Amino acid sequence: MPKTVNEPDENNETGSAETAVPVMKLDKFNQMLLESVGVGLAIMELESREVLFANRRFIEWLPGTTSVGRPLDEAFPDIDYKVLEEKVTEGELYTCEATIKVKRRSVSLALQFTKHTHNDKPVLILECQNISKVKELEYMIESYSTMVEKQNRTLQREKERVEKLLLNIMPKTVYEELKTFGVTTPTKYEHASVLMLDFVGFTDMAISQDPAGVIAELNDIFTAFDRIMEQFGCERIKTVGDAYMAVSGIPEATPEHAQNIAKVAVLILRYLERRNAAHTNQWKCRIGINSGTVIGSIVGVQKYVYDIFGPGVNLAARLEALSEPMEITLCEDMHALIEHDFRFVDRGEHAVKGFGEKTIYTLDSAHSMVSMSAAL
Repeated sequence: MPKTVNEPDENNETGSAETAVPVMKLDKFNQMLLESVGVGLAIMELESREVLFANRRFIEWLPGTTSVGRPLDEAFPDIDYKVLEEKVTEGELYTCEATIKVKRRSVSLALQFTKHTHNDKPVLILECQNISKVKELEYMIESYSTMVEKQNRTLQREKERVEKLLLNIMPKTVYEELKTFGVTTPTKYEHASVLMLDFVGFTDMAISQDPAGVIAELNDIFTAFDRIMEQFGCERIKTVGDAYMAVSGIPEATPEHAQNIAKVAVLILRYLERRNAAHTNQWKCRIGINSGTVIGSIVGVQKYVYDIFGPGVNLAARLEALSEPMEITLCEDMHALIEHDFRFVDRGEHAVKGFGEKTIYTLDSAHSMVSMSAAL
């Protein structure tokens, strides 16, 4: 019958129990433990940094440079060993990172040095952990963050571009309503003034001369008109070919809407007179201005257009058609609002399509007290 672990030996006169399991030596066990871990371990002298011991993992990562008896400097030449020695001498950990080549592949290692004593001599214990996966993940996160940041900047630029474009075709308050609610409500304005303008002979000018040059000049002129509008809080509603429409009192109510639109009309004529004196092409316009009820609304779904409608707009268009080149025409309704601010020429009664008989006036722009500094 086989012996059990605690069964006495028959040859043992004392009858003491001895184990039948072989005893593994502690040194050998520790050696196997050091060889099996996934961490690279090395022991070296403090001063010379000569490697006294290196486990299998450490040697796999750094073959040929970490042989026992060789200095660690050969494996990690970039470590600041002076700082390392100062840190560990003060009882602190010294940590750093290093990149090595293992079979043509870069491996990132996290290094941790600690000071210990062996046989009454100071030694360093180095622990190395492979952090390549962590570095790859950090790189991926950083790359993704950079990509997202770049996309955000692109989206912000696109947003600003779209906002700028929309603000060119609608008033700011209407744009804010559209951005907030996705829709806008048509609004009726009882007190607003409209300016309608077009150029005399523009079509013939564009066809007979250099079309690109003529359009470039028209763009410069409309840009100047926009600046004049801004000086008096007026809004350019739209341009159609050589036609230009603007309004005062929309979307914010303005008690001086009639005076403002009249001042704008005067400065437009003065700007064109000064421009014509210095250019070959002579730009002469007709202007009709009128005060009345106006409805403002966004029109369209796929393409947004802010437009104004109503009798005030229609009458301004009729008055523009009755105007002579480089003249500003209005009727008695608007004349009553600004008669004390400007000079006028009474042109008598005229039949206005859709409005019957109206007393027509021409605003005397030459003697109007409006500062030319606002024209540009």
